[in-house]
Amino acid sequence: MRILGIDPGSRITGYGIIEKSGNRLTHIDNGPLVTKSSAPFAERLKQIYDGLSEIIRIHSPEVVAVEQIFLSRNVNSALKLGHARGAALLAGVNANLPVFEYTALQVKSAVVGFGRADKQQVQQMVRALLNLPEIAQEDSADALAVAICHAHSGGLNQRLADLAKVR
Repeated sequence: MRILGIDPGSRITGYGIIEKSGNRLTHIDNGPLVTKSSAPFAERLKQIYDGLSEIIRIHSPEVVAVEQIFLSRNVNSALKLGHARGAALLAGVNANLPVFEYTALQVKSAVVGFGRADKQQVQQMVRALLNLPEIAQEDSADALAVAICHAHSGGLNQRLADLAKVR
């Protein structure tokens, strides 16, 4: 199963693609989608959507996993993050892919085994789990972690989604 993980952000949206075959995880691609901070916000959302749509077209993932919004003290930042998430979700849905969402706690627990792990621990575990030659850029590592989280829990989530379709 090919999984696209997304760490949404209005300035930088990280993406990571992995392949799960049995218990083996293989790194396919990752990177940041950087928007132009001088561009109007609506144009930045379009850049996120278009960038993710192109990644989906090139790599043909079977599923999309997106990190959920964390609580923020800055309401304006939280709203912008919500809009970026919306662009990411829409890119997956418009490509007719199942889209799953995971909290930061779920991602850290799946990757590190501890829901309060720091960024460096997540980056190191992503590197180790995917046998990367070096630590991925922060947003890309977070996106790869979201993909790994889905790989570890995706079977359960897919069965729940299939059950919901039946009902």
